[in-house]
Amino acid sequence: MPRYTVHVRGEWLAVPCLSSTNTIGWLGKEAVRRYMKNKPDNGGFASVEEVKFYIRRCKGLGLLDLDDTVGDALEDNEFVEVVIEGDIMSPDFIPSQPEGYISLDGNSLTTEDLVNLGKGLYKIKLTPEAEAKVKKSREVIERIVKEQTVVYGITTGFGKFARTVIPNSNLRELQVNLVRSHSAGVGKPLTPERTRMLLALRINVLAKGYSGISLETLEQVIEVFNASCLPYIPEKGTVGASGDLAPLSHLALGLIGEGKMWSPKSGWADAKYVLEAHGLKPITLKPKEGLALINGTQMITSLGCEAVERAGAIARQADIIAALTLEVLKGTTRAFDTDIHAVRPHQGQAEVAFRFRSLLDSDHHPSEIAESHRFCDRVQDAYTMRCCPQVHGIVNDTIAFVKDIITTEINSATDNPMVFAERQETISGGNFHGEYPAKALDYLAIGVHELAAISERRIERLCNPSLSELPAFLVTEGGLNSGFMIAHCTAAALVSENKALCHPSSVDSLSTSAATEDHVSMGGWAARKALRVIEHVEQVLAIELLAACQGIEFLRPLRTTTPLEKVYDLVRSVVRPWIKDRFMAPDIEAAHRLLVEQKVWEVAKPYIEKYRREHIPESRPISPTAFSLGSLRMSADDSHDHEHQNEL
Repeated sequence: MPRYTVHVRGEWLAVPCLSSTNTIGWLGKEAVRRYMKNKPDNGGFASVEEVKFYIRRCKGLGLLDLDDTVGDALEDNEFVEVVIEGDIMSPDFIPSQPEGYISLDGNSLTTEDLVNLGKGLYKIKLTPEAEAKVKKSREVIERIVKEQTVVYGITTGFGKFARTVIPNSNLRELQVNLVRSHSAGVGKPLTPERTRMLLALRINVLAKGYSGISLETLEQVIEVFNASCLPYIPEKGTVGASGDLAPLSHLALGLIGEGKMWSPKSGWADAKYVLEAHGLKPITLKPKEGLALINGTQMITSLGCEAVERAGAIARQADIIAALTLEVLKGTTRAFDTDIHAVRPHQGQAEVAFRFRSLLDSDHHPSEIAESHRFCDRVQDAYTMRCCPQVHGIVNDTIAFVKDIITTEINSATDNPMVFAERQETISGGNFHGEYPAKALDYLAIGVHELAAISERRIERLCNPSLSELPAFLVTEGGLNSGFMIAHCTAAALVSENKALCHPSSVDSLSTSAATEDHVSMGGWAARKALRVIEHVEQVLAIELLAACQGIEFLRPLRTTTPLEKVYDLVRSVVRPWIKDRFMAPDIEAAHRLLVEQKVWEVAKPYIEKYRREHIPESRPISPTAFSLGSLRMSADDSHDHEHQNEL
């Protein structure tokens, strides 16, 4: 009985076909039926018959005629995609267009570079210096094999079997067996972007010349990356010592032509066929090369690169969103006075206060909203507004700390044993242990979460009429309309979920490999949950952004500062004002997309940088550790006559 693998809205479905005379249209309907069956809401459809779709091959992306028979049009177990009318075709099947090359030497890769490699923006090549180091390292391995020296992982078994000597005739089989047996991961596969990052990072580590891989094999790996042939890598299975063995083994499994693999040209198929479609051959592993491909912290660290880059992006934009909320809630800028932050000179705190000044300084950007409450009788603002520099600031400093660790890690040799060509020897050590990135990413999750925690409280203030002087839940005809009531509940739910996700995974350790690997980092989960925390933070701030812009509607015709009006215009380009209740989830997703793509930052950045140029250099340096961000003091007018008192 022929069987076909069908991709429907991000899910892969196996569809058996009783007769080769069934049509392509039948195959599509059967796949949609199975998709609907797995969804509590039937995938949003009333019946299969109402679904309009077309089908294309994953390999080559060719469209199929719905009236053709499957026997005539398809091969057994071929991969196809059902594209439902109105949906955007899966980005997984859109070939990337590299802009050029990044030269890897194992020492100078940045987190930004790795993320761009993940997006398919660049291909890879080695520097001449890296090629020379790789060759010298391999010469050491060849000598060990020739002399039949007993060295872990080269002429012995692994883990508990480290004392088992393997005869030279079985050394190649040893490496293949290692890759096959260690490919034991479970869960959803990494996305193409994350798989590219993982593969690129492993290439960078091998380029350092301490792994013992041959230049020939490394060049084959680079060819696979440049063709965007990406192995199927389940996201779960690593304990983070001895490195990320399971995911990296799945990576190596595809390279030797086994398991599943994906490319823009072929879609998902058996790895050997994907390689063949690109004119590539499976890698034949030489002694030590299987171990060289799978031993290291690259799964933790590649996901960590994405996490730290996304964290930095949302932290910058959180300041802009909070400034907009402060305007809507008619807060004061006095709390951002330069002198306040000069006497507590944490770098992140000073930078956040500077950004607030650059967006709200009335001498540069007159605000009709601020002018409207200049003589109000309120004494002081809530902590969620007044303490943004202190709360957002430590998040910025946390991100900088973690980025430093991750940058060191992506340019580190994490194999075992290490090959030192200068000394003509190998040394067993513990660089594969993932404690550094694991601890750092646990810290990152805890730090970045606070952006959502404080944002959710600002959303409450925007929605609560007793705190905002705005209509309840930011909508007219309350009761008939519920407005942002449940959007705030969503934010609260995400913040609560983050509290559990912020429990450090690296405080746990379970002994593995018959107590040979008796302490592990659990860094894989640290990385994956850090990304989940950051995504939740982005979503909560997307809700705050929508709520703040909706609050602006009730203050019209008054206008806020020029940069914040630009932010408002950006949001309104994708989400219209909330006049009466409507389907809200798409609005949240649209705002979330603006933040992920850093559109809010791009709009506000020119104003922030112009303000920086006009107020630097600092004439009164406070501390060598403080940012030199300018010392413009807020004028009495900027304070809007809020005579704030010390807290009781």
